[in-house]
Amino acid sequence: MNLPNKITVARIVMIFIFLIVCNVDGYISDKFGDEIGKVWRITGVVFAMLAGLTDILDGYIARKYNLVTDFGRLMDPLADKIFMATTFIMLVDKQILAGWVAVVVLSREFLVTGLRMLAANKGEVISADVTGKLKTSLQMAFVVIGGSFWVLGWKGTQMMHVVWAWWLWEISKWIIIVVTVYSGLSYFIRFSHLYLSDKSKQEK
Repeated sequence: MNLPNKITVARIVMIFIFLIVCNVDGYISDKFGDEIGKVWRITGVVFAMLAGLTDILDGYIARKYNLVTDFGRLMDPLADKIFMATTFIMLVDKQILAGWVAVVVLSREFLVTGLRMLAANKGEVISADVTGKLKTSLQMAFVVIGGSFWVLGWKGTQMMHVVWAWWLWEISKWIIIVVTVYSGLSYFIRFSHLYLSDKSKQEK
């Protein structure tokens, strides 16, 4: 358990702390009042942000100091998927995000993970490209925006009455959708040789 792997494990722990905070925030607000509830929700957002930042940190340390391990290769991408699934599902659960948006985002993650597994079986490595890194950065920013609305207690219908918030959310949402879909398609186009046989290529 070197430093990058410890950071990866810490990220998973923070994600589940965020999940717990999300699922008891209503009880906290009812029991101790909305002000305490808001502080509780801020705490949850901070844990989510820290989890997102460690995604950058562990990979950087592992590459810089040559601390890449099999454990890290397995757990780092899994931690990323857990983070994205948890945050987007919680945004849907809090009625801030439409469910179909989460489906699009998570479908892309699973499809690209499947492509990477196929590549690994054929002795190739699919590293994150510019679009993948952009997608991740934008999704994390999107989660922070959604988390801010959660802290304020806003839901989808309430945001419609706050013009700037509605526009910010709608523009951010569509940017995320376009970049996520484009990023996924770019991987499948660039590595089409992995799943298209020579016979299929000749027929085309």
